[in-house]
Amino acid sequence: MTRTYQTTAIESAQEMAHKRMEEFEDYLRLESISTANRQIPETVAYVKALIEKTGGEVQVLDDLGGNPVIYGFFAASPQGNSERTLLFYNHYDVQPPEPLEEWLTEPFEPTVSDGVLYARGVSDNKANFMARLNALSVLREAGGFPCNVKFLLEGEEEIGSPNLGRYIEKYADLFKADACIWEAGSKDKYENYVVSAGMKGIAYFDLEVDTASIDIHSSMAAIVDNPAWRLIHALESMKNSNNEIVVEGFHDGIQPLSEKDKLAAATLPFEPDQVVEQYGLTGKFITDGTDVTPTEALAFYPTMTVCGFSSGYTGPGIKTVLPRSAKAKLDCRLVPGQSPEKVRDSVRRHLDEKGFEDVRLTMIAAEGAQRTSVEDPFIQTVVQTAQTVYGDKNPVIVSPSMAGTGPSELFEKYLHLPIAGVGAGWAHSGAHAPNENIRLEDFYENIAHMVTLMEVFGS
Repeated sequence: MTRTYQTTAIESAQEMAHKRMEEFEDYLRLESISTANRQIPETVAYVKALIEKTGGEVQVLDDLGGNPVIYGFFAASPQGNSERTLLFYNHYDVQPPEPLEEWLTEPFEPTVSDGVLYARGVSDNKANFMARLNALSVLREAGGFPCNVKFLLEGEEEIGSPNLGRYIEKYADLFKADACIWEAGSKDKYENYVVSAGMKGIAYFDLEVDTASIDIHSSMAAIVDNPAWRLIHALESMKNSNNEIVVEGFHDGIQPLSEKDKLAAATLPFEPDQVVEQYGLTGKFITDGTDVTPTEALAFYPTMTVCGFSSGYTGPGIKTVLPRSAKAKLDCRLVPGQSPEKVRDSVRRHLDEKGFEDVRLTMIAAEGAQRTSVEDPFIQTVVQTAQTVYGDKNPVIVSPSMAGTGPSELFEKYLHLPIAGVGAGWAHSGAHAPNENIRLEDFYENIAHMVTLMEVFGS
């Protein structure tokens, strides 16, 4: 396709975005915070109306608990291909806006400044949903839908999608499709347009240990165990000084990297000096001195991270206390082949075998990993259609795994389809953070990409 096509597609996308901008802004004003159960019914009703206005059919599924799951369907036009079905996954819930004092605008009052649209939930994930609806509107005005299109929107993604599996399992026939576009995606800090072919899973734990029923004067440390030290030693036993996870059974099920995997990782951009500067790093990368590259580790290796630790007195000055308890947060990012439940069992077994039977372990979040082959024809279609829209301005790259975690394993398990993640975000969108935003130019381009993708997918 030519640069003329690229320009025309983006202009059509921009025109449609302007037509529907008021609807978009009203959607952003809805405080659909799942963790606080805020404005969920109002948001469900609004999403239903948006789909119907775009020309789709809607079912609101609420018979299995949790916030409703919304099903949308757009039938291929007579001149389209009714044998092909594309599924879009999105979520209508958002993160809380706190800390409010760090916002430069009102979180739920969409504000445009210098071509950037600010609002809570705009990048994660309301803009991507609106981009897909706008793309369908462009196609509808141009003559019709080139394929069947389905939507699955949930309202609990930001709290770990605890009920989604039951809905997908029961309604697998309803959501059946040939391929899926995931809820999220963005340009990276190098302005590459990233097509993600998977995501890591997660097993997130609370660890707690008590050694007394009350805090004690620190002089008693001569004879009474300290829970902070005890928990530190328990955590230390799970990872050695080379940052290797040494929990037996933790790595079970992981397949060795193929040469294609290594090649895919090698094509991902990574500038060590920029990363050091971005995060103000003071030490080396833990991959230094190993035969694993940073991009291989980011894409293909599991992690075990202590995310938080609390015990005793942490205020100013002195308080000579022997704490009664200690707590830690442990985040394990998983790769395909690992099971959150098996990882939990291996950690529990490890603690027991090392003499830490008294350390309580509670898994508070669990999602499996998922990955579509970067050579899958659908991934290639997404890449090729992106190249026609973004052209030379923004190189298109494929990432084997996106940075975040989501319920994509459920789609692979019950719907058996390839999944690609793309969206309207950029490196500084600030999802989950104050001043969350998208650039409007990225929004228009993403609409144009979705139009092009559906046209090619239907053909």
